[in-house]
Amino acid sequence: MLKKIKKIHFKDRVRYCLNPMGRRLCQIISDKQTNLCLSADITHCAGLLKLADQIGSEICLLKTHVDILSDFDAHFITQLKALARKHTFLLFEDRKFADIGNTVKQQYAGGLYHIAEWADISNAHTVPGPSIIQALQAVGLTKQRGLLLLAEMSAMGSLACKGYTKASVNMAKDYPEFVMGFIAQRQLSENPGLIHVTPGVHRDNVADSLGQQYISIEQAVTKNKTDIIIVGRGIYQSSNPLMEAKLYRKLAWQAYLSCC
Repeated sequence: MLKKIKKIHFKDRVRYCLNPMGRRLCQIISDKQTNLCLSADITHCAGLLKLADQIGSEICLLKTHVDILSDFDAHFITQLKALARKHTFLLFEDRKFADIGNTVKQQYAGGLYHIAEWADISNAHTVPGPSIIQALQAVGLTKQRGLLLLAEMSAMGSLACKGYTKASVNMAKDYPEFVMGFIAQRQLSENPGLIHVTPGVHRDNVADSLGQQYISIEQAVTKNKTDIIIVGRGIYQSSNPLMEAKLYRKLAWQAYLSCC
């Protein structure tokens, strides 16, 4: 079990991050005073852009799934990047790469989406072993991108646990310039240069009908010592997304400060 230690404020964690995107993210979080990531699981470009513009002031990260967009085109990326600059947030494409090195390298660099050209951060399963990190790093490191390893998931019955999680943490140690942290349900490393991002956070619900297991802000940040919460439906399905985002932001930031 990890020792119970105090968190370090994000402004002080910048100097521990070896990945440039990790440093930038910590600085944005400190400057904007928000550790909220919006999961924008919207299926059409106009709706996603509208939501990003509406909520952008409240978030440090915008998480996308570009392969669910029914009308994706290059102009959408231009507009999305402009909103990221306007509101000062980073773009996190939740691609979850999970194949052999040669394949993921092509998925990251090319194809329809050219993810490495615009996504500040992406993520990967560690099932293929270190080769998946090596392949993504070969594309992303020169572009100063960052990678999150999927060490844990919020789905019921997930096999990303125990030995798998431990192996993921160990892999991160070997690629400190590219791996900036983890997708996880709790703090896995005491290295302040590694950022823990937690999906499945909801103020009201505990589960959905397809295996998603929700946890509260207090559980994620105060008890499990994570850094950034990811909220999707809890915000964009509410009657007032901006007001709900402001509330999630306030509660998550207060929870983090209480751990410092």
